[in-house]
Amino acid sequence: MFGDTGLTVSRIGLGMAALGRPGYINLGHAQDLARKYDVQAMEQRAYEVLDAARDGGIRYFDAARSYGLGEKFLGSWLKSRAISSESVTVGSKWGYTYTANWKIEAHAHEVKEHSSATLERQWPESRAFLDGYLKLYQIHSATKESGVLENQDVLQKLALLKSEGIYVGLTLSGPNQGETLRRAIEVTVDGSPLFDSVQATWNLLEPSVGTALAEASAAGMGVIIKEALANGRLTDRNSEPGFRPKLAVLQVEARRLETSIDSLVLAACLRQPFVDVVLSGATSVDQLLSNVQACRLKVDEETAGRLAELAEPPEVYWATRSNLAWN
Repeated sequence: MFGDTGLTVSRIGLGMAALGRPGYINLGHAQDLARKYDVQAMEQRAYEVLDAARDGGIRYFDAARSYGLGEKFLGSWLKSRAISSESVTVGSKWGYTYTANWKIEAHAHEVKEHSSATLERQWPESRAFLDGYLKLYQIHSATKESGVLENQDVLQKLALLKSEGIYVGLTLSGPNQGETLRRAIEVTVDGSPLFDSVQATWNLLEPSVGTALAEASAAGMGVIIKEALANGRLTDRNSEPGFRPKLAVLQVEARRLETSIDSLVLAACLRQPFVDVVLSGATSVDQLLSNVQACRLKVDEETAGRLAELAEPPEVYWATRSNLAWN
C-alpha cells in the first residue's frame, strides 16, 4: 500500500540522485564511479543498477529534474526493457535546476526555485523523458522559507496535474521537516487535500520527523524515506572520529544479526510503522544487492533500542550534511 493512492510500490525503492550525474555528496561517490564520469559510462552503470533493482523486486523508481541525466537514463531504460507502466511506479520532482554541466567541481550544482514558471517549464521536461511512466510529481525540498505551500499559482497548477491523473507529492529537507509537513497536510484545493505523498529524511541520526510522518500516514499520504544511510555517514565510510562509538554500535548489531551495516540501517527504517518505501541510493550492483536484503531482516526490540541511541540533534545533523563535499 502507498497511502490511499493504490500505486504499485515496493518496500525498497531506487533513487537516481547518485546515478544520474557525476557529482554528488555521498561519501565515496568518486570511488563508486571508479572515476568514470563520461555520459556513456554513467548511463551503462545506471542500466546495470536498474536491471539489478528490477530483478531484486524493486518497483518504485525516484528521479528529479536536478539529477543530471537521471530522468533520461531511467526513461530510456524503462523503454529499452519494455517494462509495462502498470508494473512500476515512477516519481520525479521539480523545483531545482541542474547547473553543474556534468562537472565534478561547480560553483553551484543545482539552483532552487519554487515558482510557477519553474513548474511550467520542468513538468513538460519530466514528462518527455518519462512519458507513460511518470505517476508521481513532487515539489523538491519544500521548506517554509521557499513559500511554495502558500503559492496559489503553484498549488492550482499541481491540482490541475492531479485532475489529469498525476499524483502530487512533496519532499522535505532541513531541521523543520515536521513543521513543513504539517502545513502540507492542511493544504487543500477546492476542498480536497492536495498532497498524496511525502518524501522525507528519516534515519538513525535524524529521526525527528517521525511523529509528523505518522500523522501524514494516518491522513492517507504515502511515505517515502530518503537518505536512510545519511549520505554514507551511517556506514563504515564515515571516518569522523566522533562517529567511532556509533559505528561500533552498528558493527556489533550487524554482526549479531549476521547482516551488513547498510542492511541493518535500512531495516531499521522499514521497521517504522509509518514507512511505505525506503529509497536505496546505490551506485553499484553490489550496493543495491546488499540494500535489498533489508526487506528480509528482522530488527528486534533489543537492537532497535540500541540503534535509537545514535540520534543527534536535528540542527547538528543538518549542519553536518550541509558541509558534505560534492565528489
